[in-house]
Amino acid sequence: MRVCLIFAIVIGFSAGSFAQKKVSITIDDVPNSMLYKSEGFRSRLLHMIDSMKLPVAIFINEVRIFDVEEADKALNLFDEWLASPNVIIGNHGYQHRMYSKEGIDSFQIDVLQGEAITSPLAKRYGKGENYYRFPYNDLGKDAAQHKQAADFLKSRSYIITPYTVHSDDWLVTQLYEYYKSHGRGKDAERIGKTFIDFTLKNFDYIESITDQKLGRNVSQIYLMHDNLLNADYLDELLTALMKRGYSFITLDEAMKDPVYKQQDYYEQRFGVSWVYRWIKDEKLRMQLMRAAPDSEAFEKELSQLKK
Repeated sequence: MRVCLIFAIVIGFSAGSFAQKKVSITIDDVPNSMLYKSEGFRSRLLHMIDSMKLPVAIFINEVRIFDVEEADKALNLFDEWLASPNVIIGNHGYQHRMYSKEGIDSFQIDVLQGEAITSPLAKRYGKGENYYRFPYNDLGKDAAQHKQAADFLKSRSYIITPYTVHSDDWLVTQLYEYYKSHGRGKDAERIGKTFIDFTLKNFDYIESITDQKLGRNVSQIYLMHDNLLNADYLDELLTALMKRGYSFITLDEAMKDPVYKQQDYYEQRFGVSWVYRWIKDEKLRMQLMRAAPDSEAFEKELSQLKK
């Protein structure tokens, strides 16, 4: 890793000393079995997390274990994720279905299926599966669906997991992986560096809203995915965040911030940051969303490649 050793040395000092900002790193769509297969069923992302002693929460789609023929090997690596002392476990639905389209019955089945492998393994390592993150952060098409899902999750003792910052890494990795697989290393590096800058702009923008709204630093929750882009660039992103005064905390600690007890006023189908969900004024919410850094340049470049 480019900076793992340096990071491992300074993370303890950074976390307890001068850093005033806090962020919890959360990873969706674990496990990425296709990536693990290409890397000999070893996860550089997990190795990085453990080398850094970085606290993370992972959100699991169990169906992805079976994306490869060697499901037994993928399952072994999945077991390593759950065994890591740095990992908190969350359910992301078995098949990553969009709730607003599927409805409550399908949603309930997907949640329960998503426990079949994970829950026994979690118990083996003395862990709970306490958090749930909606696929696509789609909490339902209207207030009724929102309540139905929330009531069901509460009955299963799940905590609905929010996020404040994301950077469309699911999109950017498609560009990055294309260039890597086609021997275009300079383009891949350009995308990686641009992605880091874009992510930091997203942090700055969300900070500006939360600082203005509350007059203090908020425990941010960053949403990323288990993909090649992050396997290659997470260390650079974390180093950049440290330079900006961030320390890295568990999801449990982040959720203790009173900001996450605010009312969610957003009762539509498309997933957005909780920073916007806390804004009651719909016009203001839309203004702030439109002013956020956008991924249009990445989208255009990917569209050109697909043509």
